[in-house]
Amino acid sequence: MDSGLRRNDEIMNDSILSGQLIEQFAVFVARITAATSTEELEALRLEALGKSGFYTRLKKELGKIADIEERKKSGQRFNEDAARIENELKIKKEELAKKEMEVRLRTETVDVTLPARLAPQGKIHPVTQVIEEITALLSDLGFVVAEGPDIEDDEHNFDKLNIPASHPARQMHDTFYLQGNGAGKTLLRTHTSPVQIRTMRAGKPPFRFIAPGSTYRCDSDITHTPMFHQIEGFVIDKNIHMGHLKSTINEFLKAFFELDEVPTRFRPSFFPFTEPSAEVDIGCSRANGELKIGAGQDWLEVMGCGMVHANVLKNCGIDPNEWQGFAFGMGVERLAMLKYGIPDLRTFFDSDARWLQHYGFDPLNIPNLVSGL
Repeated sequence: MDSGLRRNDEIMNDSILSGQLIEQFAVFVARITAATSTEELEALRLEALGKSGFYTRLKKELGKIADIEERKKSGQRFNEDAARIENELKIKKEELAKKEMEVRLRTETVDVTLPARLAPQGKIHPVTQVIEEITALLSDLGFVVAEGPDIEDDEHNFDKLNIPASHPARQMHDTFYLQGNGAGKTLLRTHTSPVQIRTMRAGKPPFRFIAPGSTYRCDSDITHTPMFHQIEGFVIDKNIHMGHLKSTINEFLKAFFELDEVPTRFRPSFFPFTEPSAEVDIGCSRANGELKIGAGQDWLEVMGCGMVHANVLKNCGIDPNEWQGFAFGMGVERLAMLKYGIPDLRTFFDSDARWLQHYGFDPLNIPNLVSGL
């Protein structure tokens, strides 16, 4: 060994083993004291106390000493020295680690003036953004959120809404039917209006809620997709009339488009579940190929509305002579396109990350019912 230690068999033949242990202990302590790195210290630990180290090999030979007193004396000295060597190693290791840390603190620096490496940030999809905006605005007008299943049956999607069996919307080319025949058919809901029926049948008036969600129809072009999103507003109370409906829609449109005034026009129309019914147009300008909301002589359709049909109330066990109400519905994607200048409806569902980076919204600034717009 580097320390000049004698072979074990030579030591075992020596009658003064204790003296040899003292000598080897002094050698190890000197070398530990002189160590200048944790790597050098680890090598010394293995040389002294490792599986093949001096004290480990010597321990196996202590039992061969013939003289009992000498064996006892040597064993005691052995245990003391091994423990002291282990303690010296521990103290020196802490000392070296402290010195190495001091060197690192003096030499290793971080330039805090460098700009941070920014991680890629996700964006909120315009559909999610607009649903949150509409929900926040209508909640200020007293509406709460109601929900229903995407998979519906004929009764809730058509029958209870006063839509006759001969209505074109019930034909296969408009509706995604899943299974069943006749009254047992199931389908992907074509509008969020079934939420009206489920909510009215589950509770008692008055009602004041909105029903946001996905809807499905067999349509696909620049302004239609097979899956899209609707938000429907619904109010049932006593002495409700058309003036309440118009006021609600006017206030909503001004808040949504963030304008002091939005000209509106209510054109007579027909929906099976409302009577009278109307299409809502807003004033706009298309001068020089640019659409501008709230100004000009043109009109743009944005939603449908009307007073809830008496048959719909009766179908839900509500007396139309006592309770009246109104409903309005809007396409989320359509409003998003108008407000944020998105030209093609189909791009909402292309899953193009570049499109989302351009049209998406900062997730820290999305409106909600707590923070508002």
